[in-house]
Amino acid sequence: MIRKNIFSIITSLVILYLSLQGSHTFDRANFINIPYIDKIGHLCAYFLLMMVIIVEHRNFFTNTRQLLLAALIPFFFGITLEFLQFLLTSNRKAEVLDAIFNSAGVTIAIFMWLFIKPFYRENIK
Repeated sequence: MIRKNIFSIITSLVILYLSLQGSHTFDRANFINIPYIDKIGHLCAYFLLMMVIIVEHRNFFTNTRQLLLAALIPFFFGITLEFLQFLLTSNRKAEVLDAIFNSAGVTIAIFMWLFIKPFYRENIK
């Protein structure tokens, strides 16, 4: 079971580590002064997590319902990490906007897969 999901687990652990690190870790990049860059990071991280889940289980998803059920994993993972940031860290805070961007990353990955999936099947045959 772990072998089938090794990349999903590694990606989740990296997201977990980055989410619970103090914000002082990320202050070193002051030369990048883009507003809301952290939201773009949330979107990209959860997009990557969902794409890794999709690629690892691409033959399992025979219909969209199974894909949406699998999307609940990164969705609830992101919500849980926001609560953990609030409870376990002193210099990080839980933000609703972070959870929205987490969900947006998952949603974009789903739509991208649904767009690519017909072409993927054609190339296999």
